[in-house]
Amino acid sequence: MYEAGDLIMYGATGVCRVDAVSTGVFDPDDDRQYYVLQPLYQTGTIYAPIDNNKVFTRPIISEDEANALIDSMPEIHSEVFKSSSIQQLSKHYQEVIDTHDCEGLVELTKSIHLKKEEAVKQNRHLGQIDRKFMKRAEDLLFGEIAAALQIPREEVSSYIRERTGLRIEETRE
Repeated sequence: MYEAGDLIMYGATGVCRVDAVSTGVFDPDDDRQYYVLQPLYQTGTIYAPIDNNKVFTRPIISEDEANALIDSMPEIHSEVFKSSSIQQLSKHYQEVIDTHDCEGLVELTKSIHLKKEEAVKQNRHLGQIDRKFMKRAEDLLFGEIAAALQIPREEVSSYIRERTGLRIEETRE
């Protein structure tokens, strides 16, 4: 069980701060316990039932784990995933995101960046599905790294570059 002040990964939302553990959130007679979550990089409040197993949650990685992940980024192998089926491409990307594994997210973003480089060389643009999933993976990964290192989210790219020499161009919408 998480406690007030804990930082957790909450499904596709990303990093959230547990503000409280409360009962009677929607009905004073309801004794069901809820986490009151504040997303770090989105607005709003989330009331998540403690006993809900449908949405993935875990504590964020530690500062040491974040630095070790960043240090390993140059060695993380990635291959371009291509498919003529948009559904198959989306399914593949979503499966990686659903693992909530930081190394998997690094592999995914590196893979799509390679795909983007290939497209640029051919004077083409990266596909919409690729852009969408690269942004989602970067948002989750960079948000968690920023929270773990206690640095602003927008400084993660430069922090990675300074630490590893990798040039990470973050995806913008």
